[in-house]
Amino acid sequence: MTSPFSSFRQPWVRIGSLLPGRADLDQALRHPRRDLLAGLTVAIVALPLALGFGVSSGLGAEAGLATAVVAGALAALFGGSNLQVSGPTGAMTVVLVPIVGRYGPTGVFTVGLMAGVMLVALAVLRAGRYMQYVPAPVVEGFTLGIACVIALQQVPNALGVPKPEGERALVVTWRAIEEFAKSPNWTAVAFAVAVAAVMLIGARRRPTVPFSILAVIAATIVAQAAHLHAAKPIGDLPSGLPVPSLSFLDLGSLGTLLAPAVAVAALAALESLLSASVADGMTVGQKHDPDRELFGQGLANIAAPLFGGVPATGAIARTAVNVRTGARSRLAALTHAAVLAVIVFAASPLVSKIPLAALAGVLLATAIRMVEVGSLRAMAKATRSDALILVLTAVATLALDLVHAVIIGLVVAGALALRAVAKQARFGQVPLDRGDHTDEEHALLSEHIVAYRIDGPLFFAAAHRFLSELTEVADVRVVILRMSRVSTMDATGALVLKDAVDKLKRRGILVLLSGIRPGQRQVLDSVGALDSLRHAGREYATTPEAIRGARDHLKTAGVLSSVPAQPGKERWAPRATPDGR
Repeated sequence: MTSPFSSFRQPWVRIGSLLPGRADLDQALRHPRRDLLAGLTVAIVALPLALGFGVSSGLGAEAGLATAVVAGALAALFGGSNLQVSGPTGAMTVVLVPIVGRYGPTGVFTVGLMAGVMLVALAVLRAGRYMQYVPAPVVEGFTLGIACVIALQQVPNALGVPKPEGERALVVTWRAIEEFAKSPNWTAVAFAVAVAAVMLIGARRRPTVPFSILAVIAATIVAQAAHLHAAKPIGDLPSGLPVPSLSFLDLGSLGTLLAPAVAVAALAALESLLSASVADGMTVGQKHDPDRELFGQGLANIAAPLFGGVPATGAIARTAVNVRTGARSRLAALTHAAVLAVIVFAASPLVSKIPLAALAGVLLATAIRMVEVGSLRAMAKATRSDALILVLTAVATLALDLVHAVIIGLVVAGALALRAVAKQARFGQVPLDRGDHTDEEHALLSEHIVAYRIDGPLFFAAAHRFLSELTEVADVRVVILRMSRVSTMDATGALVLKDAVDKLKRRGILVLLSGIRPGQRQVLDSVGALDSLRHAGREYATTPEAIRGARDHLKTAGVLSSVPAQPGKERWAPRATPDGR
């Protein structure tokens, strides 16, 4: 007997299956040296990115560092990928900027906490597998759009001007250019351009060398040695992580912040699962658990706001560095978080002297490297639909925001896919086979009986074209519809079929159906499309039976006279399918 408490235990059992186990520990201890070295390398790459994305979000470099440490550790420990590295990302920054402008820091922290709870719920509901349904052009389009927005967000710091008011990247960029024109700061421009150039050129020649941190260190030394006050530094950083607290959360505005939280959760899920898939593709034998990855990201986003951090996701660039430097387990990502924590506690005075323009150069180079020209060219050449989806998603990301851009991309992709599927539906008359009939009898049959075969889906996107073609039938007494090749049918298709049968019936044309499959029968019965046909005996299992029924009807009506048939041969039949239907 089932326990009355079993339904309450199921979510807890599901959560238990998402927690790390002994196998994770065993794997982490197999190659500790390689994982520790990979984690150190990733930390060096991640430091300027964490600082830069913290500054870009509007909450300061300390928020970026707190996120990289706390979210990076928890996502590595509880996530579903052995190689994923998590932290603040450019895509999330794009979403956070308008939230900061509208609700302030407390709103961002509250949104992060709510998004974390949503991600845990998605993991329990096993929603991770639906990531595979996001089309590649949508992913490429919003990646291109994100890269453009990240680059635009860096313009104020790269030009050495205070960040202007505004939520839209294009508006803020234009105002920053106007401010720069009034009072040019060529020192800041020089730092940003130099750092970006070193990263881009160095990555081509020596991809394993962390040129980002080297360029930032060089820029900091030059700025301090020359006392370049025009190169504004990051500013004071805390000498450690803040004590976790709920006091700064905006619990009174949960209803207002629900929509932004949904947007953040959706982005965190999408980017994290995409990054984990990229990591799997770069290795042999690695496969992430999408539901467990959502669970780990959820816990990370619940904890990060408590330490003053921003919402986090899996980071494709840092994950790729982790894989390329030889990581084999989640120990590498944990090491990355630990190294950053040491930097927060031991080197914050040095980090605070980094010029903002240098961080802007790091993010400008990151934005440029996000754009995969080869992938964009392939998508543009694939089909017109793919090119349209890519461009539309990218433009929507730039003009609106990332969440709306993804929704628009998915809607357009779905509409174009339905259009393509609808075009596959075929509705045509089946040619008559003379067989053993005389020319006179064959002509009589051709004049009064017509057979149609429906191939492909009969659903809302294709059903009305089917109705218009079928109701144009003229000069016949009997129409046979062969249903055996209908691949799928929805309620709209069933209603349209019922409507077509009724219209032909009012014109005095008899409609017979053959070869209806069980799945089709359920849909047809639900709208009452088979009631009149079944009661009148107009539904047949096979097409030959429907043909005999049509002949009997014409004989009864006096249209077709009896003609002796040769033993063992059909009187008349269309070209049959292999199953005889």
